Amino acid sequence: MAACIGSLLQRSPLSRRNGRGTRWLGAVIGLTAFATPTALLANAADQLYERTLMVAADDRCHLFSPTISAALDASRAQARGATLRSGASQQQVTALEQRARAKAAGAGCNSKDLTLAASRVRKAFEGYSQLLSMTYPGDVSSWKAERSVSATIPVWRLSQPSSFGADRLMFGLAGRAKAVLAVSTFENGQRPYVARIILRDTKRTLGPYLDARSGKNLSGKIPPRNASLVFTAERREEAPLTLLPTGAKTGLAFRFPDAVAEAMSQLDPREAVTVEFAFAGRGEETTRKAYIEVGDFAAGRAFLR
Repeated sequence: MAACIGSLLQRSPLSRRNGRGTRWLGAVIGLTAFATPTALLANAADQLYERTLMVAADDRCHLFSPTISAALDASRAQARGATLRSGASQQQVTALEQRARAKAAGAGCNSKDLTLAASRVRKAFEGYSQLLSMTYPGDVSSWKAERSVSATIPVWRLSQPSSFGADRLMFGLAGRAKAVLAVSTFENGQRPYVARIILRDTKRTLGPYLDARSGKNLSGKIPPRNASLVFTAERREEAPLTLLPTGAKTGLAFRFPDAVAEAMSQLDPREAVTVEFAFAGRGEETTRKAYIEVGDFAAGRAFLR
């Protein structure tokens, strides 16, 4: 089953260029539209175009059950991340998505070609839609998504671990409400009085800040402070054992506004966000910073739906 699902995520049946229903999708985005015309980019862009088209058609024509719709949207988000990682710019991806939505808007909901394309999507994603967990690998870190949820015990629904010095962090969405949490443990027993999430402001910037010299160091994939949004934790409390980093016995849980999740979903998968902890000092605060890779956060969030 895992191998089958992996192949579905890598290449949709819609990518096959023979038969009715696939021709309806139109010509694949030409390689000349991209600055780096590699086979990897072409394949990722192909998948993004097709899945965006079918998501848009589903929104208008109600083609799929909620579980299939969620699976398709998660796959669309993953294809979007793969397209950006392959070398396309944000502007090129946006243009591709607009073309796909325009194509879907011109299709008749009862057309034979759309009906056939929808049946292929349904068949491809019916198994994937029943999965309870998924792992989304990134360049540096991974997101783990869990659909199952407890009515009484808080558990991580979408999470990524991080270490910063001797301190450790779990970050993501937790519980039935999918609350945005940062759960931290500090080796020296210090307790920060506040935590902040700092991420790129997509409305004030044209794209991610990526230092090619940083390699896998996430600190080289964050924006300057004057190009960032800053979210301050709304609540601080003792963390439940079920949310602590592995092996930790105590820690603090900081809850952030729900808007953080939406803001992260708009970011480039190659960039990072900063989780900053502030400690009271003599005269001024001191801070410690952890970094979270954006990766396929948007895909994991869609998977939970």
